[in-house]
Order: sequence, then structure tokens, then C-alpha cells
Amino acid sequence: MSSDKKYRILFVCLGNICRSPAAQGVMQRLVDERGLTDRFEIDSAGTSGYHDGDLPDRRMRVHARPRGYELTHRSRRVEGSDFEHFDLIVAMDSANAADLRRMAATVDEARKIVMMGDYIRLQRNHYDYVPDPYYEGSEGFELVLDLLEDACDNLLTQLLAQPHSPTAR
Repeated sequence: MSSDKKYRILFVCLGNICRSPAAQGVMQRLVDERGLTDRFEIDSAGTSGYHDGDLPDRRMRVHARPRGYELTHRSRRVEGSDFEHFDLIVAMDSANAADLRRMAATVDEARKIVMMGDYIRLQRNHYDYVPDPYYEGSEGFELVLDLLEDACDNLLTQLLAQPHSPTAR
């Protein structure tokens, strides 16, 4: 990574109103707390345009607030240019990843897609993906935030440990 380029991460779920904006908020706070704000660009998007322009789901915002996250992102759909712009595209589940792979124009673009579940260390229920809390109760939103806090911390730790990490100048 060159010294003048930010490392760009895009978090992706279906509608961009629950999981991916929450992941964006969690990762942004981790980056900010570690003094790395100028080294990262964090965004989120959805594979569908169902909620374009909407704030994150009210329930996700309500559950995120006590943890210190103010989720203000406006929903948007993944665009073809995102594959060129972002260094890493993080899918919340296998359906999102499959949709993203269909959208990728090249093999190099498809290589940027990873699963958020690959970064989850929590052993609770052995999640290898981030479940959609949209049709769930409070427990679903809390679980998603628990999983995202764990996975984002692990993802950032792994990125910073790479030889050409976003902290290298």
C-alpha cells in the first residue's frame, strides 16, 4: 500500500440497513480509537436497492447506541465501481458473497470478496456468518453486534499484521 492511499473496506449485506452499516460503524470506531482514521476508508452497501437512501433499521440503531455507535449511513446498492475502488469487500453471509461474485467483472475483483464469518472468533453457536436480524427480536440485533465487534477487531488485527499493512508508510 502506498503512503498516500487509504486502505478501503466495503461491508456488504442484502439491504444495507442492519448488518453492513453496523459493521461499518464498529470498524470505523476501532480504526478511530487506534488513531488510524487517516489510513482507512470504511463504507457499506447492499446487494439490493430495496432501501436506497434509508438510515439503518431503527432497531439496529437502538441496539447500537448503548454500545457507543451512532449509525448514520444512508443505504446504497453495490455498484460496479465499488469493485475497483475498494481493497476488500466483506460479505455478511454466503448469499451476499455469491451475489457479489456474480457482480464482479474480473477474477481480480472477485478475489477482493471475503466472508465476515472468517473473522469471527466467538464460539457461541459456532457462527461462520453474520445472521440477518431483520425478522428477529432484540436478541438477534445484540447477537449481530457481538459477532461484528469480534470479527471487526480480528479483521483489523489481521490487516495490521500484514507486511504491507495500512499502518506502513
